[in-house]
Amino acid sequence: MHEGRFHAFEKAHRMDPPSSGRGVRQFKTYLVHKLEKEEEEAQHQLARTDPKEIILYYWNFYNKNIKEGQYTKEPEEMANILQIASVLYDVLKTVVPPQRIDDQTHSYAQDVQSKREQCENYNILPLKAIGAKAAIMELPEIKAALHALQNVQNLPKPSVHSTNAPHDFPEERSKSIFDILDWLSSVFGFQKGNVANQREHLILLLANMDVRKRDLVVYTQLRSSTVQKLMDKIFKNYWSWCKYLCCEQNTRIPQGSHKQQLQLIYIGLFLLIWGEASNIRFMPECICYIFHKMAEDVNGLLFGNVHPVTGDTYHRSQTAAPDEEKFLRTVITPIYQVLHKEAKRNNGGKASHSRWRNYDDLNEYFWSSKCLSLKWPTGLKEEFSVHSDVMPNKVPASKSMPKTNFVEARTFWHLYRSFDRMWIFFIMAFQAMVIVAWTPDGSPAALFDEDVFRSVLTIFITQAFLNLLQAALDIALSFNAWRSLKFTQILRYLLKFAVAAVWAAILPICYASSVQNSTRLVKFFSNLTESWQSQGSLYNYAVAIYLMPNILAALLFFLPQFERIMERSSSHIVTLFMWWAQPKLYVGRGLHEGMSQLLKYTLFWILLLICKLAFSYYVEILPLIGPSKSIMKLHVDNYEWHEFFPNVTHNIGVVIAIWAPIVLVYIMDTQIWYSIFSTLFGGIHGALSHLGEIRIIGMLRSRFQSVPTAFCRRLVPSSDADTKGRYMDKAMERRNFASFAHVWNEFIESMRAEDLISNEDRDLLLVPYSSNDVSVIQWPPFLLAGKIPIALDMAKDFKEKEDTDLFKKIKKDDYMRSAVVECYETLREIIYGLLEDETDRNIVRKICYDVDIFIQQHKFLNEFRMNRIPSLGEKLEKFLKLLLSEYDAVDVYKSQIINVLQDIMEIILQDIMVNGFKILERYRVQIQSNYKKEQRFERLNIALTQNKSWREKVVRLHLLFTVKESAINVPTNLDARRRITFFTNSLFMNIPSAPKVRDMISFSVLTPYYREDVLYSVDELYKENEDGISTLFYLQKIYPARFVCKLDEWMNFQKRINDPKLNYSDDDKKEATRHWVSYRGQTLSRTVRGMMYYKHALELQCFLESAGDYASFGGYQTMESSQGNERVQALGDMKFTYVVSCQLLGALKTSKDPRDRRRYNDILNLMIMYPSLRVAYIDEREEFVNGRSHIFYYSVLLKGGNSYNTEIYRIKLPGPPTDIGEGKPENQNHAIIFTRGEALQTIDMNQDNYFEEAFKMRNVLEEFLKSPSGQREPTILGLREHIFTGSVSSLASFMSNQETSFVTISQRILANPLRVRFHYGHSDIFDRIFHITRGGISKASKTINLSEDVFAGMNSTLRGGYITHHEYIQVGKGRDVGMNQISLFEAKVANGNGEQTLSRDVYRLGHRLDFFRMLSFYFTTVGFYLSSMVTVLTVYMFLYGRFYLVMSGLERETLENLSIHQSKALEQALVTQSVFQLGLLMVLPMVMEIGLEKGFRSALGDFIIMQLQLASVFFTFQLGTKVHYFGRTILHGGSKYRATGRGFVVFHAKFSENYRLYSRSHFVKGLELVILLVLYQIYGHSYRSSNIYLFITSSLWFLVGSWLFGPFVFNPSGFDWQKTVDDWTDWKRWMGDRGGIGMHPDRSWESWVDGEQEHLKFSNIRGRILEIILVLRFFIYQYGIVYHLDIAHRSKNILVYGLSWLVLVTTLLVLKMVSMGRRRFGTDFELMFRILKALLFLGFMSVMTDLFVICGLTISDLFATVLAFLPTGWALLLIGQVCRPLFEAIGFWDPIKELAKAYEYIIGFLLFAAIAILSWFPFVSEFQTRLLFNQAFSRGLQISMILSGRKD
Repeated sequence: MHEGRFHAFEKAHRMDPPSSGRGVRQFKTYLVHKLEKEEEEAQHQLARTDPKEIILYYWNFYNKNIKEGQYTKEPEEMANILQIASVLYDVLKTVVPPQRIDDQTHSYAQDVQSKREQCENYNILPLKAIGAKAAIMELPEIKAALHALQNVQNLPKPSVHSTNAPHDFPEERSKSIFDILDWLSSVFGFQKGNVANQREHLILLLANMDVRKRDLVVYTQLRSSTVQKLMDKIFKNYWSWCKYLCCEQNTRIPQGSHKQQLQLIYIGLFLLIWGEASNIRFMPECICYIFHKMAEDVNGLLFGNVHPVTGDTYHRSQTAAPDEEKFLRTVITPIYQVLHKEAKRNNGGKASHSRWRNYDDLNEYFWSSKCLSLKWPTGLKEEFSVHSDVMPNKVPASKSMPKTNFVEARTFWHLYRSFDRMWIFFIMAFQAMVIVAWTPDGSPAALFDEDVFRSVLTIFITQAFLNLLQAALDIALSFNAWRSLKFTQILRYLLKFAVAAVWAAILPICYASSVQNSTRLVKFFSNLTESWQSQGSLYNYAVAIYLMPNILAALLFFLPQFERIMERSSSHIVTLFMWWAQPKLYVGRGLHEGMSQLLKYTLFWILLLICKLAFSYYVEILPLIGPSKSIMKLHVDNYEWHEFFPNVTHNIGVVIAIWAPIVLVYIMDTQIWYSIFSTLFGGIHGALSHLGEIRIIGMLRSRFQSVPTAFCRRLVPSSDADTKGRYMDKAMERRNFASFAHVWNEFIESMRAEDLISNEDRDLLLVPYSSNDVSVIQWPPFLLAGKIPIALDMAKDFKEKEDTDLFKKIKKDDYMRSAVVECYETLREIIYGLLEDETDRNIVRKICYDVDIFIQQHKFLNEFRMNRIPSLGEKLEKFLKLLLSEYDAVDVYKSQIINVLQDIMEIILQDIMVNGFKILERYRVQIQSNYKKEQRFERLNIALTQNKSWREKVVRLHLLFTVKESAINVPTNLDARRRITFFTNSLFMNIPSAPKVRDMISFSVLTPYYREDVLYSVDELYKENEDGISTLFYLQKIYPARFVCKLDEWMNFQKRINDPKLNYSDDDKKEATRHWVSYRGQTLSRTVRGMMYYKHALELQCFLESAGDYASFGGYQTMESSQGNERVQALGDMKFTYVVSCQLLGALKTSKDPRDRRRYNDILNLMIMYPSLRVAYIDEREEFVNGRSHIFYYSVLLKGGNSYNTEIYRIKLPGPPTDIGEGKPENQNHAIIFTRGEALQTIDMNQDNYFEEAFKMRNVLEEFLKSPSGQREPTILGLREHIFTGSVSSLASFMSNQETSFVTISQRILANPLRVRFHYGHSDIFDRIFHITRGGISKASKTINLSEDVFAGMNSTLRGGYITHHEYIQVGKGRDVGMNQISLFEAKVANGNGEQTLSRDVYRLGHRLDFFRMLSFYFTTVGFYLSSMVTVLTVYMFLYGRFYLVMSGLERETLENLSIHQSKALEQALVTQSVFQLGLLMVLPMVMEIGLEKGFRSALGDFIIMQLQLASVFFTFQLGTKVHYFGRTILHGGSKYRATGRGFVVFHAKFSENYRLYSRSHFVKGLELVILLVLYQIYGHSYRSSNIYLFITSSLWFLVGSWLFGPFVFNPSGFDWQKTVDDWTDWKRWMGDRGGIGMHPDRSWESWVDGEQEHLKFSNIRGRILEIILVLRFFIYQYGIVYHLDIAHRSKNILVYGLSWLVLVTTLLVLKMVSMGRRRFGTDFELMFRILKALLFLGFMSVMTDLFVICGLTISDLFATVLAFLPTGWALLLIGQVCRPLFEAIGFWDPIKELAKAYEYIIGFLLFAAIAILSWFPFVSEFQTRLLFNQAFSRGLQISMILSGRKD
């Protein structure tokens, strides 16, 4: 046998020679153990030398493990056994001669082979598994679905022609067809893995939908309505597509056919197409097209139709597909190749969007009926797939397909084009307000004046020109798509432009004809229309005609249902009418809300706009009218510089300078009003939703009595019989409380397992499962803490004789009454159970009887002495403690109990009871008599002390006696408190009723994973950073209890792993420590643990439903080992699936990096730990085809269990899926085919979940069945989140509060009433079927869909979806915690919003939503970022305007001649800008939400703390981040995914790192503002006494300080002297290192600066020109300053400016000479170089002397010259960077690079100087440390010790 085992192992080894696969290694180990075990069992029966031995061993193995085991063993084990049997047979053939192998052995081998072919690895349903029947396969709904799918009667069987049959002649054989999917596969050639995957998918869909509200008694087949409902959901988009294209549907059911069978064929065909479509899943209408063609073939096969294109007749005996990859090869791969080649053309997303086609372009090709004329399937390679492999700029226009319907051009004009109605409204309103304010009195009542009203009507002329602009933009920005547009669409664009141009001409002429002094041309038109004018103004008539479309639109606005019908109508008249209103598109039709919702958000915006316009009129516009009139009347001729336009009338430059900031504030302040209104409405909405009603433990205690009732009403399914008297019946009340107890205890146990609470806290929070032993509800001990001691003291001190008063006092406190009754009854049961002697029991029974009867007769105080109660209490406490103690000697232990028990009885009978002696006389007993040989109460049942349930009673009774009143504050952990209060509070919110588990909607969870941490390794835990701090030590200190308590989470963990009952080994403790740390980071293990709570909750719900009354007697844990657990698990598997998409798992497996290998092993361990977890990954394999090596890609699904992982499905892909689009959506897309159910929750890698929240999941899913929007059911359910990273630092706290307000109050108001909530990458739940038929759960086009999640919400809305938000359930989410992490995140989001601005989704929503909903959409998406940009532009416009006034002399000549109120008017208006700048918009929702959920006192305290921690500095700094990346994205592009990292980032970042991140976004802009403020301070002469002026300038200085020093303020040890010195050294090294190919930006300035300018390389000509125009502002410094130099002698000649350029050029040339001399002569001709420098120095000194002595140069002139020339040099540098290709071509790039480095040194030195000065003072560093870490390291941790590396 040894030889046989050797051959067997060798055979297994050949299965995977490298043995790198974990599954194969584990199979080998399993094989060896199995063979050794079999050998031990067979060694006494078999001979060792005869070859017959091996045959007998094989027979024995077969009979024992296969023949018998196929009915008893699990399917997984049977699969392994069959594999071993196959290996054994190969060994047998190798060792035993062929003639010795008999027929019996052959038959066994054939049976094994047959079973192996039948046996398949399975996911959830073991459809083709050998072994014991799985419980899930016994469910009637599964049987019914399987039976329906296996109905292949009357289906024509495709035949397979084989030419290589064993007998060398062609043989026609029929493929084996087991169900409908097999039949479809045989016809079209779908892959085996795809068929198996979709078979299970379809069965589970049918079973879950059919069982809902179904009688399980008679259940044999599917309801017809089930299949019809599934068909309606799956094909709704297809039917809509067919209707849109006016083509006949191919899902028709001919009369007389088997309806259900045909429906299942269509459904199965669609799912098989979708399951194999790979990247084409992002193109839903392309899939509709594919299905349309293939369903046509199906109909032809089934009903013998004639092919509509070829004219051929279908034959029912159709030849089968040649192989299982036919569909992939002939249909999917050609389309994928188009995608792949377009992806190459986009140059990694850097090329202009207009030069390549993305997913949307290719999908929208199928919105045109011309797709139906393509040849099938060869046409996919023709017109649709015309492309070019060359670079975009080399693609001939005739050979590349144009964009489809829309062009994403990079321009800010998209903001106007997408939201033109909003801009037209605000511009018209501004014009009207200026006209009214310009009247003499400035009152709005002036509007009723005829002349004023006529002037106001000119707003329609403005509207006409704005409409003309819109029409022109439509033509210009869509020009690249014209070749793909229909003629009618092009005609519409041209007609729109023509009509707009006509109106833009007619309205001004008509208006001019109505005023005096008109021109001859106007008079000519006036004469032609005299008859009209006699009846009224021609202009009025023209306006009336012009406004008719607007009036009609306003009428339709209040008839949303009618407008919805019109948009979806196919009537030619309606289509023609709608054609003019908006272009016909497949998406975006019928987006109108119901009347009630429309009125709500309309009222919201009407109130908001009234406030905004009133504020703008009275604060911004009206105060500037008077000063503007005065300025325009002044004549100024004394300029202080050379004025190029001295004869400009009305001082238009001054007017522009003072009005421009006001106009920008007018544009921006709507965002402020939105923030105010959304805060108010959101707060009211939250209060009405019962948020925060239970927010502290005290509130919980006061309402806990109603919690079980609320729990059962909300979270326990109710039958009709239960509903009426549900809370009246005592038995029902106890059953409900038992259900609550199970869930509550599991909740508490989960928190103990997470180490949030200690063992003591757990015991105080647990509830007994059964209350049948006592007559009162047994509340958690923390509610009853101190009640018994208080009651005993109350009884002892009670002086009155009436029982009623004493019991009234006790009953006044319900918890005290419950505690007293429970203690009495439980103590009676405990003592009674201990006693074995019947006489002793009778004594106890008599005592209890007397107590009961005297209480009823109100004689209790007369018969019992209360003054001895304390002594009884002491004895009872001792007695209970003794019962719980451990013992070695039974006799000693028993004698101790007897002594105490006898003391208790003596006290009761002799001291407390007045007539206790009568009981003694009755039973003739003398307690403690020294003359009796046998005493009473000596015969005890000591074995009872080991009974678990009895012991739990003793523990609880001991707690009631001993726990002090201070225990009411448990739990002490803040997170545990938050979870308890939120869970209990949610029970009183509006939650849908819970369905039974069988009736609930099935769902999946999908988590994309890339390469993040799974579990921290032991090395990572103990590895110390530069400050000597390890991750483990850090976490021990930031997770303490927040009150004065010695226990914290680390100590809870230590107690748990050191519990002797658990018996942890040292290795177990290390592993547990890894998990403890990882569960407090943002790791995959934390996410998986949280999501698997869903399975735990489902199993508990199944148990509660199936256990019935049994649930009252035992806990859920007692059922886990019982037989019913299989059924519970089966239902859980049927309802829930969790898939983690680890796209790089294959790469991690083969990587040589130890970290990657560890990640791979950790993921496999997660699968073993959680058998329900599934992992999908993209496998890359090298295979040989025709002798050539090819790389093939597969989507693979794995599962774990029994210490190894198993491959379930393998589906071949047409190519690398992640090469096409953005990484995360592609990762989700490849794995979504492995998800199950009707709903899908998207969970990111940084999220968490909680058991108590998972229990509410079935309630949330019921929201899908509600239709609050009238016509539509929800398609996405939004959930709130808890940010669990808020305690790390003050920065993390800011980010946590900001994110919390966004995911709560902001989402609340977006969903209701505004109706514009989308998907934001959070834990939303998708209607899975809706979305998989409409493009998936995200969009993936490169770059444009960088924020892929929000596009899923937009796509859902455009396709008729409806998105809600629910706050009675929450999940955890981590956020970035370090300054640089947060900035990278903000940059990523700003980039994404910049790309959204260019997208077709935003354009379509901007045009398809009604006006008020469009406003909501704008101000909650891209409008917020534009408002942020306008805020910063306002600062620039204000300062540059003032700089212009000061340097030109206009301020002196005009402003100082006016009243001081003018200056105040401008500055008052600018206060709104300061409000936005300081981040108060962020704070408002925070304060409201904190106030709702924690109380407004806490909110005020948190607000003050945040301000003391410089929250305004943080928000102001992040404002700069948003503006920089948003603006740069729209202008130049350069968007990319920015990995922020999710570790514990609280340590020092080097100066060079901060400089790289913030140099261009903050430092340069901050220094520019510094120069402006300094120059304005020096040369300005405005009203220094104005307090508002001081506030404005101080806010600007605050902005500057935040931008320049924010990164260093929030950088740990940012002002530590030693760190500053080290940073200076590191920065100089970084600046000095030369770059080159492959040099990382972190190591060289040259490499970094190349990367920083990368966006300019791919910028279009518009972006480059606009960049140069913006740069021109820097030249005004030199122009203005040189005329104010003393050396200029007040000359205004243009030559002064010319001479300044001569000086600048000379200076640059001298510096260039020195630089070149250093390089060329510094080494070989050092003396010559020194002489050259000496000559230059002498020349410089002589020139300066002459200038000082002769020309009148002063020291102040030198400083002013520096301020003048620095901006000019910077401007030249920026122009050089924009025109880099030109300068590189002429060889002038190196000087520009040297100039750039010089500026970098200047900027770095200026920043370092300030940091060094602050670092010199130690108290600054200490203050900063406390500022950053006050919250995170409170209660026992000194930050200075951590950052200096001292841990003691």
